Amino acid sequence: MKEIVGQLTLRGVIIGCCGCAIVTASSAYVALRVGALPWPIIFAAIVSLYFLKVVSRNSSTLNEANVTHTIMSAGAMVAGGLAFTIPGAWMLGFADEISLVEMSFIALAGVILGLAGTCILRRHFIEDADLRFPIGEAAARALIAGESGDGTGRMLFGSMGVAGLFAFLRDGLSSVPSMLAALPIPGVSFGIYASPMMLAVGFLVGTGSVAVWFAGALLANFGIVVGGTHFGFFDIPAAQGIVSSLGMGVMMGSGFAVVTKNILPRSVSLVRRRASEPASKLGGKLVFRLFAKGPACAGSSQLSTAGALVLGATAVALLVSMLLDLGPAVSVFVVLMSFVTCAMSAQSVGQTGIDPMEIFGLIVLLLVATFADVAKVQLFFIAAIIAVACGLAGDVMNDFKAGHIIGTSPRAQIAGQAVGGVVGAVVAVSTMHVLLSVYGAEAFGPQGSFAAAQASVVATMISGVPHAGAFAVGLAAGFTLYLAGIPSMMFGLGIYLPFYMSLTAFLGALCKMAFDAAISHRLKKRGLSGDELRERKALSEESGLIVASGLLGGESVVGIVLAMAVAFAGLLG
Repeated sequence: MKEIVGQLTLRGVIIGCCGCAIVTASSAYVALRVGALPWPIIFAAIVSLYFLKVVSRNSSTLNEANVTHTIMSAGAMVAGGLAFTIPGAWMLGFADEISLVEMSFIALAGVILGLAGTCILRRHFIEDADLRFPIGEAAARALIAGESGDGTGRMLFGSMGVAGLFAFLRDGLSSVPSMLAALPIPGVSFGIYASPMMLAVGFLVGTGSVAVWFAGALLANFGIVVGGTHFGFFDIPAAQGIVSSLGMGVMMGSGFAVVTKNILPRSVSLVRRRASEPASKLGGKLVFRLFAKGPACAGSSQLSTAGALVLGATAVALLVSMLLDLGPAVSVFVVLMSFVTCAMSAQSVGQTGIDPMEIFGLIVLLLVATFADVAKVQLFFIAAIIAVACGLAGDVMNDFKAGHIIGTSPRAQIAGQAVGGVVGAVVAVSTMHVLLSVYGAEAFGPQGSFAAAQASVVATMISGVPHAGAFAVGLAAGFTLYLAGIPSMMFGLGIYLPFYMSLTAFLGALCKMAFDAAISHRLKKRGLSGDELRERKALSEESGLIVASGLLGGESVVGIVLAMAVAFAGLLG
């Protein structure tokens, strides 16, 4: 417990819980209203640091602020998982079949599985694979800049101010269009998203990975949709069904490959090593030491309680799933698939900063529907549990990346994640129940006050995968590409996401290329070479990353502030 002293504090928990309640409520409202979930991590990091300094008279540390903002941001992921799935059941007329108690069980099961997924996957994705997690890096820079107050801070907060002002003009005053250079291409959402945050994602992720992402977008939109319809192979709705099925298949195959290549071999190796030891040495502790000593564990090798946490969480999640009347076989399958989809989520967030949590829930929903006779309303339960788990084990991994950069204890962060997840579950469920009670189920859907776009997609696809053949091809392709060392999750995201998002991220990567080329040209023109050239180039590139992090953070902060304003205005009006 020594390493968490001074990091997980009472004042930090109080500040984090208060912020968590506000961020979760606003996130649930805006997710239902406009089908978006602004990243809360940068906002939470800045707010946590500020209030800790106010109440502690500057005795707080970056690690304490990092644990506090982990608590604060975790609830938003619970809100997103519920808001992106459950309203689909309301749209289909099942509002009376989902009680407040059942929705609470759903949220609790998702939180528990998300925590277990974090324990298993954190070390691999944060330390071993060393993925970028661009939003987590941006959060770390925000904390460091806020603490240091030097030129780095001026660059970061200056770019945050520019992006924040732009986002306010676009979303708050509607004086800037959200889409530029839009073209009426049938079946393709062509355009440039006027988003500093999306450009920054492309800049931070890097050219190689974004190129694979964009290749998937070109294949889907211009190869299948435009090309396929032009040559008469299928019409636009059929082409879009193939694209969505192919994209889901590739992402699913990538998730299986991550588990097969990176998680299972280490677990099997550890089991064999432990099994070779005398039974008297192991006693009943084998299962607990499995995760505590394994490389995939949440913390260090001394974290002997991690295995107990994972196994206990899984047992509770199974119990909760059974309370939802899913049945033993389906409950076990959902728990097992939660770890696969959590790995997919962490991989996606680590490479792109994007977590299509409702898609992972939809994938598991469709798989269950193929082998089990489950009522439609219970399929929504499954999608919501998976979406919440993926949010906690995917998006919140950004907080763990920030913690890894500044040296925060994983044990303290996992405790903070648990607190934030539980508070978020209570607030998110309460918010959605109040909105349903006040506005009625008819207010949710494409023609209602709450569009709930993601939940509408889930409701539309509840009858099955649009194209089973394309899904099977994608499954095999995603698995094979990942094993071959190709970022197949990026490829699948490019296939599935709207083209304007992929195009904007690609432009951000091109900006990174131009920036790096300009730096090299300028330094070589000054006659620098050798170690001095490399040192100056590294410093210049770091400045670019800081500015990009500020652009990403500025838009997300304003998004959260506007979401809060809309949420409170909506609830009061």
